[in-house]
Amino acid sequence: MRRSTVITTVSALALLAAGQAAAQETTPLRLGQEVQGSLTAEDSRIDNEDVGQFVYDAYSIRGRDGQRLEVTLRAADFDAYLEVFESGDDDVLAYDDDGLQEDGSDDHSTNSRLRFSPGNADYIIRARTLGGFEGGDYTLQITDRGPPPPAPRPTAIRVGDSVDGEIGTGDPVEESGDAYSEYSYDAYTFGARQGDRVAISLDSDDFDPIVRVGRMSRGGMFEELAQNDDNGSGGLNSWLVFQAPEDGDYVIRAAPLDGATTGAYTLGLAEGPPPIAMQAIALGATVEGALSADDGANDSGQRADVYSFTALAGQRIVATLSSDDFDTYLELFADNADEGGRYSVDSDDDGAGEGTDSRLSYTFAEAGDYTLEARAFSGAGEGAYTLTFVEAEPLPEPTDLGFGATVQGEIVDGDPRDEENRGFDAYRFTGEAGNRIQVIMRSGDFDTYLQVGSPEGEFYALASDDDGLGEGTDSRLNYILPSSGEFILRALPLFGDAEGLYSLELIDRGPQPTPGSILIDATARGTLGEDDAIADDGSFYDAYRFSAKEGDKLRLTMVSNEFDAFIDIGREDQDGAFTSVVSDDDSLSDTHAKVDWAVEEDGDYVIRARSFAQGQSGGYALTVERKE
Repeated sequence: MRRSTVITTVSALALLAAGQAAAQETTPLRLGQEVQGSLTAEDSRIDNEDVGQFVYDAYSIRGRDGQRLEVTLRAADFDAYLEVFESGDDDVLAYDDDGLQEDGSDDHSTNSRLRFSPGNADYIIRARTLGGFEGGDYTLQITDRGPPPPAPRPTAIRVGDSVDGEIGTGDPVEESGDAYSEYSYDAYTFGARQGDRVAISLDSDDFDPIVRVGRMSRGGMFEELAQNDDNGSGGLNSWLVFQAPEDGDYVIRAAPLDGATTGAYTLGLAEGPPPIAMQAIALGATVEGALSADDGANDSGQRADVYSFTALAGQRIVATLSSDDFDTYLELFADNADEGGRYSVDSDDDGAGEGTDSRLSYTFAEAGDYTLEARAFSGAGEGAYTLTFVEAEPLPEPTDLGFGATVQGEIVDGDPRDEENRGFDAYRFTGEAGNRIQVIMRSGDFDTYLQVGSPEGEFYALASDDDGLGEGTDSRLNYILPSSGEFILRALPLFGDAEGLYSLELIDRGPQPTPGSILIDATARGTLGEDDAIADDGSFYDAYRFSAKEGDKLRLTMVSNEFDAFIDIGREDQDGAFTSVVSDDDSLSDTHAKVDWAVEEDGDYVIRARSFAQGQSGGYALTVERKE
């Protein structure tokens, strides 16, 4: 980074050392209180690529065990959204967008209703826009809903019956399992003998339904045995095939997926389809099969063929499913009674390359019995298919790669393949937490692609890049290492059928630079380049720290003739984590940035003078001035 500071008028504010970001300012709430508020562009805001852009007001309340709280947010000028956090924790415990569908309202209200069951703790409630910084007036209210209504005796239903019902505000409720949200439901009971198979359908035009089936314990608790949200046919309705594990009475619960929506539904109980005929498959086999109306259905009601096999620890298999008649789908299940029975471990839709054929590769961490389900991606899917099932060579050990090294490689037909059937070469390097690494991959034979991931277990990409070098189809991956230790780098083509030569360079850029300083009513001139700090999206930035007081009205401008300028202002905590407060891309012109900002809280702030997109570099001028 090269930068200089020109003081045009010396500010009376002294620069302070970095400190922990102050706690979020909140307004206390009382149960039963109704608040009239307004969201404006000057309110607290989030501007984050992962979370989104919105403005918000924050409220605090003390919860206690046994409460069932309801928060409503009504607004005519914006799409309302509610979130609740436990004080001091950033994890969202519960949220709602359009849950307040009141009688007499439009077909689709944008008001929010959030219900949650707190513990003995302090909570933060955010009243916010769903997206964007344009708000307006709103009404916020919090109430205690009191104890839940007693669970009624379930209504009897027999195989062959269809029942029309409605979820209403007076229906019984059950905690959904996370202790912070709940769902209303209607309950039905039926008798079954061991091995009986039934098909339970739940359809609604008013809400996204979920059907649950289980048994009541002696203590009156519902013990869920199976559930289904979407039936696999592309819609939101539910369809569940359930096989009774023993003689007895079973309970069906019909409910909305979000727990709060009300409306009409139709529940059906029918004789279940025949079980899927399972057949053994051996490594090296090729199966010419077909899906037809005579096949059994899986638990989601989809027609499928199932193949069983036994795997060894460390063994790697590749299964390919192709068809000219339907869009194929493969799903791998482990059969383990200790883990609750059969459960999905991996799946693939279109991994065989271009088209709709599937390719699933998997390395088994544990020996055991497994099943492979061959079916259509959605709907009933009928027609012929070809399934190949082979044992693949274990992935070769990655090649050690040191910082500062440039290697020449080649993607060839015999290379290992990833989940999208792309050949790749793997490299291993060791780095330090917080250091910036840069990887550059060039090829004249194919469109390059880079991935970096952890060496533990199945490879999972922590970061990737396609065309970040900005010179055609070559790649440049900038990444801040989250921990110290080994990492795996994959060099591969963007598309599965490509082969050819490439060069690969690994560079250690060291720790993130610490912020410099800037005074209010000053201009800083600098240059963005590869030695600068790296944002989460891989773009370069220079950081400037300054001090401001509540009520200060500031204008920040950033001008560059070499890249698309972007201003991001925020706070840093004691660990250096950055939280954006306000940002702008093109308010000054097409590529120049401007922020008019009313400071809401005394403290130290950090300006990130950055490019809008990764890889952009060049000179700029950043000005911070006080508005009268």
